[in-house]
Amino acid sequence: MTDGITWLAAPRAVAYGGYGVVLARGLDEEGLASRLAEAAYGDRRTVRPLGELTGVDLIEELEYAYDSEEMALRLGRDGAWVFAVMYGLWQGEFESLEPVSRGGAHVFHLEFEEENGKPVPPFFRYFHDGRVMCDLNLHLDRSWGSAGVEGDPGVAPHVERLLAEAGLPDESLPPRGVHRTSLHVLERHFGLSLPRARVLEESLPAVVLETG
Repeated sequence: MTDGITWLAAPRAVAYGGYGVVLARGLDEEGLASRLAEAAYGDRRTVRPLGELTGVDLIEELEYAYDSEEMALRLGRDGAWVFAVMYGLWQGEFESLEPVSRGGAHVFHLEFEEENGKPVPPFFRYFHDGRVMCDLNLHLDRSWGSAGVEGDPGVAPHVERLLAEAGLPDESLPPRGVHRTSLHVLERHFGLSLPRARVLEESLPAVVLETG
């Protein structure tokens, strides 16, 4: 029994501001952190270990030591999955994680800028071997570009069919209900899981992606 990823649809599921999560197969924790540092916008990033911290501890460390101007990760492994949960200034810091998936890795990027007033919908992106396999707005509306599923013709249309079989898009549902249903479909199809109690309550290896 796994926790899946559907729990990310809850309000402030990880922290204030929403969630930024990467799940990967074919990489270890150190490799994932290093590749995320390379893929971030702007100046070159250095991965600096901070020891094992809870999410609350890491947020405090960023506030007092970095004035929240840096992005940080808490890392772990859950079965076959390696995960990175983002803290600090992660919003809009990645254009694409295609390079992170080079060499045959499977990389899933989920993000939701929950406190952005535009508003920005939650997104799901799947990359494999340097290519975009699946990319969608989890609200499945046209509030932020395409309402459909884009990506590899062997993957994206099948995901779109599964969402349709789950009754989506459904304009009668509130956005959070669509968000939750979309995550549930993707969780089951790709076998995705993120351990909720470990992310929210336990200490995990933490790093800051320092600029400059």
